[in-house]
Amino acid sequence: MSDNAGAPAQRDEQVPFRAVTLFASLLVGIVLVGVLSYVFPAGDDSMAAELLVDRNTRIFPYPFTIQNVMWLALCVAAGELVVRHITGRREGEQIHLGLLPEDDETILRKRDLTPIYRRVVESDPERRYLLQRLLTGALLQFRNNGSVDQVNSMTNLSLELYQHEIGRRYDMLRYVIWLIPTLGFIGTVLGIAFAMRTAGVMFAGASITEGSIGPEMLEQLTGDLGVAFYTTLLALMQSAVLMFAMYVVRGKEEGALNRIGQYCLGNLSNRLHEER
Repeated sequence: MSDNAGAPAQRDEQVPFRAVTLFASLLVGIVLVGVLSYVFPAGDDSMAAELLVDRNTRIFPYPFTIQNVMWLALCVAAGELVVRHITGRREGEQIHLGLLPEDDETILRKRDLTPIYRRVVESDPERRYLLQRLLTGALLQFRNNGSVDQVNSMTNLSLELYQHEIGRRYDMLRYVIWLIPTLGFIGTVLGIAFAMRTAGVMFAGASITEGSIGPEMLEQLTGDLGVAFYTTLLALMQSAVLMFAMYVVRGKEEGALNRIGQYCLGNLSNRLHEER
């Protein structure tokens, strides 16, 4: 029950930080789109201009292109990765606070747990960190019933719940990583649709020999097909980078949780003396 009591405080503390990070990420995305627009001005027919920003689009009013929206989504995902990285690093740093004895001789009895419990609570009054939440529950469990087995069972259950909690923290990031390829496919569908309409105009009773089809219409057709292919290509590249970064950051956060579990097992559970 004590773990659940600490969860609202942790969420309340993270809300302003994540809101500021989201705003900063969107601002960085807007600046990035502005820089790309400056680097690739209107009329630039290079492949990079079409791939990165769809600079000469006729499907969307620039700068409201599929590519620019994907860049904004990429920056939002990067900001969420920064939040997760900072959170994982802070969680891992808690084991260096010396909350538990770390020598090879100390044995803990019920009467020894009060100063440890006080130290744990003072180190994290708002119960934001997994280590303090885990230690608080284990110390209270042992103080109430004096059973080492029940402490170990509660610790293992808490670690499983924390593992699930860490997975839930990546829901928004997984959604954005899914959203980017979806935007790319939307651009592909729209590009093909406009290309088919252009092709229909070209071949609706006209022929090249009659001079009704000029290079401008062929350029429009290839441009629409370019939108169709470039949006998906850029989306796949962005999602691949984000997926790799997410696995790296999540691995570090889960690694911090594993170290927390080992720290509690080695310095608390294995030291408890069950009085009979």
